[in-house]
Amino acid sequence: MSIIEAIVQAVVQGLSEFLPISSSGHISLVQHFFGVSGDSAVLFMIILHVATLVAVVGAFFPLIWSLLMEVGRMFRDLFTGKFSFKNRSPERNMIFMLILALLPLLVVYPFKDFFTGVASDQDIVLEGVCFLVTASMLFIADHMVRGKKEMGEIRVRDSLLVGGFQCVALLPGVSRSGSTISGGLISGMTRETAVQFSFILGIPAILGGAVSEIGDVSASDLTTIGIAPIIVGFIVAAVVGFLSIKMVQWLIKSDKFKIFYWYTGILGILTVVTGIVEHIVGQNIVSYIGGLLA
Repeated sequence: MSIIEAIVQAVVQGLSEFLPISSSGHISLVQHFFGVSGDSAVLFMIILHVATLVAVVGAFFPLIWSLLMEVGRMFRDLFTGKFSFKNRSPERNMIFMLILALLPLLVVYPFKDFFTGVASDQDIVLEGVCFLVTASMLFIADHMVRGKKEMGEIRVRDSLLVGGFQCVALLPGVSRSGSTISGGLISGMTRETAVQFSFILGIPAILGGAVSEIGDVSASDLTTIGIAPIIVGFIVAAVVGFLSIKMVQWLIKSDKFKIFYWYTGILGILTVVTGIVEHIVGQNIVSYIGGLLA
């Protein structure tokens, strides 16, 4: 893998993991047009996912630290007999709701190979359709009446709704952040709370996905990629990811969230059209155009 290819994929991952435009769909398109595939592509994606986790921790460190401290207080209360679920703090409520939001993933986990296969095939029509699904969710969520639920007011049905939306994001082209933020907004959370809940929820989801895929790669894949592209890709993805989180926070507060459903809607249409053309000409559109120009 060249440094340029590593940077392009890292920038795409860093931007699309947190902007509600689908990282899996964009990476799938980039790898499709670059002709990147195989276990080395899987390994590089794992590395980029770890980099974006670093970005989340950096962007939400105060909140993450307060949640970790609350976990410690929960265990203390359990052992001292002072634990109370009814009179829980906002941080403790968010911890429980995050755990509940992860439960729907357990239902669809047995089908993860199907989603992985869809993402790694050479047909991008489905990716295009999924981009349109993302656009539809973002459109609906952006036109909901603004919610008022803060961290301590999230309820079980709210967290399960967000968790269900996250399951849909296993399809390439359906944005994880877009679907979970949409679920949060539809359930009545404030925009800031929906973003916080979405990105914190993404930590175990992204980490779990990376761990589940690491068994499919080998040490030889490191050689195939190269150490330099790995280091550069990791740094670029982490920095771009951090800036993307800040961008989402600003855009959702400034009521400019609509640019995301316009973007994913237009991209979805273009991707579907490109995929259909590739079926007609029988090859990758980049290769086809290159052949015409040769």
